[in-house]
Amino acid sequence: MTGQLWWLGALAGILTILLGLWLWQLLRRRRFLAELQRQLTQQQHLHLPLKISPVPAAFQPLYQSLSELLLSLPEDITRDRLTGLANRVGFKRYTCASMPLTQGALVLIDVHRFRYVNDLLGFAFGDELLRLFSQRLQHLKQAPSFISRMNGDEFLLYYDTRVDEAQLHRLKGRMQVPFDVKGTPIAIKVHIGLLDLGQHHADLSQMLRRLDLALKKARNARDGVASYGSGDDLVHQRELQLISSLPKDLQLDRLHMVYQPKLALSSGRCTQMEALIRWEHGSLGTVSPAEFIPLAEYAGMIDLVSRWALEQVLAQQAAWRQAGLTFQVALNLSTSDLDNDGLAEEIAARLEHYRLPADALVIEITESTLMTDLQRALTTLNQLRAIGVRLAIDDFGTGHSSLAYLKHLPVDEVKIDKAFLEDLLEDEQAAHIMGASISLAKKLGFEVTVEGVETKAVRDALQVMGADVIQGDFFAPPMTASELEGNWPQLQARAATKD
Repeated sequence: MTGQLWWLGALAGILTILLGLWLWQLLRRRRFLAELQRQLTQQQHLHLPLKISPVPAAFQPLYQSLSELLLSLPEDITRDRLTGLANRVGFKRYTCASMPLTQGALVLIDVHRFRYVNDLLGFAFGDELLRLFSQRLQHLKQAPSFISRMNGDEFLLYYDTRVDEAQLHRLKGRMQVPFDVKGTPIAIKVHIGLLDLGQHHADLSQMLRRLDLALKKARNARDGVASYGSGDDLVHQRELQLISSLPKDLQLDRLHMVYQPKLALSSGRCTQMEALIRWEHGSLGTVSPAEFIPLAEYAGMIDLVSRWALEQVLAQQAAWRQAGLTFQVALNLSTSDLDNDGLAEEIAARLEHYRLPADALVIEITESTLMTDLQRALTTLNQLRAIGVRLAIDDFGTGHSSLAYLKHLPVDEVKIDKAFLEDLLEDEQAAHIMGASISLAKKLGFEVTVEGVETKAVRDALQVMGADVIQGDFFAPPMTASELEGNWPQLQARAATKD
């Protein structure tokens, strides 16, 4: 009996050892597969040689086949075929071999509104411009250590020494010298973003993200040049928070409309309001539309905001008319809204739903929005005009082609930006510019509204110049629908007075 127990114990011990060996092999294979997956993912992004050691015997054929396949990839996978420069993959391979990058600078440069070259002159013309652009980069007097075409019209330059602001402006001036493309002179504008690696070095993905932030700042800068700063990450985090919370806050009614009355100077009546969006964010407080509307456009959420705003305005219009308050309400639309082929039909359907006449609604489009795609905008404007909606150009005079396109626009009204009121009463030239703008618009048959009127003296001067309507805190600030209803008798009485 004792002998039998001994053999049973020995057998159990052997089985335990075998099971342990099997589990160890299984764990080893799982670790190998995880490492293989990690290396293949890295290879996909950087196209580096695949090296794993040790390789279990059972996986040797698979590993050998994968290694041969990756080595057979074409060598020019790191090059941009159009320009011959390194591409994004080439840049990543170069920087991975050079990491850590703790000195020098990364510079990201793009061509302002490059797509218009393709739209107007064709892709072959645009390709030739990019080739000439890349050649000029390669022959800069202060040559970078590495140049790559990252995508489209964006080019990345790596300098192994510090780059200052003066050098960036020299680079900008050199790249904006007109190009001769197939016998046609082409003048371009560029934006330049800078990341100082001596102050802001990090892992590659973090550095590229910061460089993108610098370029984004440059696109909004007056001189088209900007550097990444330490606080920009906080700005980026705020933007991400706004974008992520916008759809939910729309559902929770944390956005609302306010309405600013306008005063018709000749009749002394208030017959129109402008609807303005306000956002009370749960943790960030009041957020200006000047901040979140561009973010909504960038994130592809502007349709949500525009449809919500249209619904709010028309529903409020219907309620006001039932209460005996009759006036037009103006609503601003974005570039993306004008790209919607069904916009006019959608607005007509909502007007019918609320039993409102088409002229109850005024659609305002900023001048810069029109210039983004003028031909497409004209198509949409004509469709809106056909259903009877009133149209206005907002911020008139702030773009660059006002005189060239104004006569072709099917609009009823132009709104002169408040920037033109600066020094209106003190500067004779400012007064001449304002007077000429009003005169031009009226001779072309448009009603003229001037925004940002704060004092009686400015109101009186604009009336002499021939302005039709004023908008600003002098007459009334923006107010909620209930506030407007409560103040309506006083607003009407004030409109009728000269004070």
